[in-house]
Amino acid sequence: MTKVKIVFASITGNDEDIAYVLTEKFEELGCDVDMSEVSQTDAADFEDSDICVVASYTYDQGIVPDEALDFYDDMQDLDLSGKVYGVCGSGDTFYEDFCRAVDEFDKIFDQVGATKGAQSVKVELDPEQDDIDNLDHFAESIYKKAQEMDL
Repeated sequence: MTKVKIVFASITGNDEDIAYVLTEKFEELGCDVDMSEVSQTDAADFEDSDICVVASYTYDQGIVPDEALDFYDDMQDLDLSGKVYGVCGSGDTFYEDFCRAVDEFDKIFDQVGATKGAQSVKVELDPEQDDIDNLDHFAESIYKKAQEMDL
């Protein structure tokens, strides 16, 4: 059974909602899913999963949230070769650096050798039905990539 680890950072609940949408979809696809809040998660947990997903909001001037900084830094020491990843998150287009944390996590996954399973999904504030449809497609694409890699 494909193991999925979903880690989220959420201050308003939007990214936790995103994580729940993804959990539901991956479970529907037959995966074993573990979802956790970033400050309660060790980055090394990704090493025990086939699929690694981060859902994060962007803080202040376009940075990774404070509660995710240690996790973000610890990710840089991992070797996630052979893992499939996806990154998504919520933001507000009012800000110039809309969903920049999504891009930052994407770069780290690439640097540590993980294979991108889907284009990142950026959600304006809380997920609406179109966003949920996009997140479902995101999960399906990641799952398909994992299957192609025999994970």
